[in-house]
Amino acid sequence: MDKFQEDLDKLMAKLILDCDADELRRMEFLEHRLIDLREKNLLKINHSVLELIVAKYLVKDGYDVDLEHTIDAGLNCDVYGRKGDGTVIIEVETGYVPPAHALDPLDYIKARIASKIARYSNHCNKFLLAAPPHYIMPIPRFFTLPPRDREQSDLNLIKRYCDMYYTSPPVSQEEIINSRIHGVEVVDVETASLREMEPSQYIDMAQVWYI
Repeated sequence: MDKFQEDLDKLMAKLILDCDADELRRMEFLEHRLIDLREKNLLKINHSVLELIVAKYLVKDGYDVDLEHTIDAGLNCDVYGRKGDGTVIIEVETGYVPPAHALDPLDYIKARIASKIARYSNHCNKFLLAAPPHYIMPIPRFFTLPPRDREQSDLNLIKRYCDMYYTSPPVSQEEIINSRIHGVEVVDVETASLREMEPSQYIDMAQVWYI
């Protein structure tokens, strides 16, 4: 626990350099939120530092921010922001694959990415994924297209991937059809900074790595 808080304190020292008094207060609240959740053994440090960096940029943009926010029963999101009538959800991905999926890591990650877009983007005005630069997420281009340009075969493939790993509850076709990703954030922990990209630009880059 001491090491967890020590690492967050080091990160906070970078994040608050350009914060005013109100932004500092809100960032300290978010840090304490993460520490409280860590005490309940609900968080890992590599995930938490990404959340805190993402949250800082929302705070600077005038959002009220919550971490590990409850959307409804059984569904919590990593970073939730509200500004006026607008809401944003950002899910953080580290690339972690459980040992149980050592022999199917790519299928597992494809299903996880697709299921997150399908489940969470229906609960906000803007949905983004965030990841460190050393992990390239396999985001389906399907989720960047307008509904009229989406192919039934792609829908069936995404549904099949989700059904392989998520059955309680399953990801519905309606959730997949109505979902969309609006942006991708590449988070650099060393510099405590991020860069937001258009999903299509990120997918084009990822195709260099994923066949």
